[in-house]
Amino acid sequence: MIWLCITSLLSITQGTSDLNIDTSRIRVFPAANQSIAGVFQVSNLDDLNQPQYTFNASEARRLCTYLGVNIASKAQVQEALTRGLETCRFGWIDENFAVIPRIKALSNCGQNQSGLVTWRAYVTHKFDVFCFNESDAATQLKDATTDNPLNRRDYSRQTQFPSKTASPTRTTHSTSSSSSIPKTLDSEAQPARFVGSAQSSAGVKAILITSTCALLLTAIIILAYITMRRSRALSSDIKQQQEYIQTEEWTSVNDIKETNKAAQEDERIEVDDDES
Repeated sequence: MIWLCITSLLSITQGTSDLNIDTSRIRVFPAANQSIAGVFQVSNLDDLNQPQYTFNASEARRLCTYLGVNIASKAQVQEALTRGLETCRFGWIDENFAVIPRIKALSNCGQNQSGLVTWRAYVTHKFDVFCFNESDAATQLKDATTDNPLNRRDYSRQTQFPSKTASPTRTTHSTSSSSSIPKTLDSEAQPARFVGSAQSSAGVKAILITSTCALLLTAIIILAYITMRRSRALSSDIKQQQEYIQTEEWTSVNDIKETNKAAQEDERIEVDDDES
């Protein structure tokens, strides 16, 4: 159990330290706290403040955990797509392949395909990541069932790409199904303002695990102390019983010796009487 506590602490520490995340360069799409069906895309910015593919499959999964959420599954991204989520960048999902949710086909986005465009690349390949916030999804589902105006049209407005006055960059990547090199248009994203709270969430988890381990260790020490005391008391009782038995044996031997001596004296006295 103690080893499990130590392993948990090490996994939390390693998961955050290996990423070396600069929170000022993390961006999410749609804007922070505006996920669609709980799904949002996380990108990393380069020195020119433009999104770049940075995370392999394992790093993408740890990044979502670092943000206090889970990596999104294919079904969850598909649900977000039906509610209006549309991007122009590949992102890792839970099934260890990358996807682009597309409502409309675009020549420089997702190979001019619509729907959930997939790319089964090697897990070492660099992409963005789709994360899933379960509490956001539950809240949006509740709002939808109470006729709250969070409909597909509203989501579509949230996912509009920046105007032509912005200066988007174009990144190229190869696919496993085509020899051509399509170009994807990077869309602008918003700062991840909730990263600070996610860091504190990871800190709280570490504190809780540390406290639990400390309580467990204290209980083990107390139990060991009680067991040792009982063992000492039992040993003392056994020693006393042995001393008592030895005393009884010694007393019995002395009694027998005295009885034999008395008998011998009686016999000598009788012999003396007979001779006289």
